[in-house]
Amino acid sequence: MAIDHLDGRLIALLAREPRIGVLEASRRLGVARGTVQARLDRLQANGVIRGFGPEVDPAALGYPVTAFATLEIKQGQGADVREHLAGVPEVLELHTTTGHGDMLCRLVARSNADLQRVIDRVVGFEGIMRASTAIVMENPVPLRLIPLVEQAATDEDPAPPRRA
Repeated sequence: MAIDHLDGRLIALLAREPRIGVLEASRRLGVARGTVQARLDRLQANGVIRGFGPEVDPAALGYPVTAFATLEIKQGQGADVREHLAGVPEVLELHTTTGHGDMLCRLVARSNADLQRVIDRVVGFEGIMRASTAIVMENPVPLRLIPLVEQAATDEDPAPPRRA
């Protein structure tokens, strides 16, 4: 779905101030309340805005160690492995991938020693053949979407495809 400049400004405002009301957002954006509500409804219906939940820091919850695990799984076991991993609270994300492994998951743990417990729980499933884990040292560019929103809200294509 394409978004326009007003959509981009609305999303950026919500990212900065997630508790802002529709009326205040309309005042700050200089548009009618109904316009803001209609835009929000459309952005949600089209899956651009997926939620308004709090941004939680795992470290503040007592899970300061983050790692990424690349998993190789047995053929035909994908659904079972996904179900298994969905039941491990320390698995924050799971992606199926191409390349070296079949799945990539982001894990958190209370310490490096606790990370071993988490990894053992993750790989302690018959459908997982091998895991390779990398511990995160720092996160200099945390997950950010607003620069992408701002780019998508412009009319320009930042890198048009080249023809051979």
